[in-house]
Amino acid sequence: MSDKNMGKSTSGTAIAGLVLGIVAAVSSWVPIVNNLSFLIGLVGLVLAAVGLVGVMRGKKSGKGLAIAALVVNVAAIVIVLGTQSAMSAAIDEATNGPAVSGVTARSSDDSADASTDDSAQPASTDLAPGTSVDLANGLSVTVDSVETGLVNYDGSTVVGVHVSYVNSGEEGASYNSYDWKGENADGAQEHTVYFSEATDDLGYGTLAAGGTKSGTIYFAEGTVKALYFGSPLSDTPTASWVVE
Repeated sequence: MSDKNMGKSTSGTAIAGLVLGIVAAVSSWVPIVNNLSFLIGLVGLVLAAVGLVGVMRGKKSGKGLAIAALVVNVAAIVIVLGTQSAMSAAIDEATNGPAVSGVTARSSDDSADASTDDSAQPASTDLAPGTSVDLANGLSVTVDSVETGLVNYDGSTVVGVHVSYVNSGEEGASYNSYDWKGENADGAQEHTVYFSEATDDLGYGTLAAGGTKSGTIYFAEGTVKALYFGSPLSDTPTASWVVE
């Protein structure tokens, strides 16, 4: 250490900025969560800049630390913007491109000679469990079964809805538990809830062409419909199933 920096303490704001930058960078790849990462990166960037100014004025030591904090926070912000841009493009494609092209019953008692009259195409709302919704991109979404009265860790009861995705398209398609909301009898729509005894959560990810994915999503007691939105940011459900 040079005589110039002897006796000077390391900039605390630079350290704080570096810590926030690391947190923002680690979480910047995670959809939805990276909204918070962006804010953390901005705060970290400000702290790093304040720390660097203090160092340059000779009040504190730790110039390299402050510069590293600046770089890490800028990188985190750039990653967040890039990730969200890609996600927005995917959402636009999901909400504007893959519209519902049909609804097909998948129950075991389907008859091979069922009517295919296009003039009587079934609706995509208030479907019964076992009914599938086929999207224009080749993705098929099904509510397979419903289990009510599941007791959660706090004594409350939840509704378990088992869903399946089949990707018959030529490109990958996303699946996400946040694509779903539960609607109660008053029309209030809410996201999924945590269930302590869950063993097969749907989660989220990408389904390759020809792939399948099944899992369970959980809603609060009183949910009467399961709504599929096609993307976490869509306001209009693509389809709904009755889960009473």
